[in-house]
Amino acid sequence: MGFLDFIFGSKKRQVDEFLENGAVILDVRSQREWDAGHIENAVHIPLDQLNNRVDEIKKLSKPVVTCCASGVRSAKAAKFLNLNNIEATNGGGWVSLKGKL
Repeated sequence: MGFLDFIFGSKKRQVDEFLENGAVILDVRSQREWDAGHIENAVHIPLDQLNNRVDEIKKLSKPVVTCCASGVRSAKAAKFLNLNNIEATNGGGWVSLKGKL
């Protein structure tokens, strides 16, 4: 197992564990991106609205897997949620994540 396999394999296992534990998928892309396609049953809160809507996520009382187009915004969202005492992990790009479901 190479270093990249170690890093990314660990991330994949974490996402899998979150999903097995009933995690909510949170898509943080823009409305336009969401309208063009998304994961069924995902929650949509654009990244720029997350700060004002964090209580909505807390009320779900579930772990969260964030996703966006490439994984950059979802990484920021997961970090923000963790800082607000919400168990979250970055699921990366939504198309890739959808393929894992």
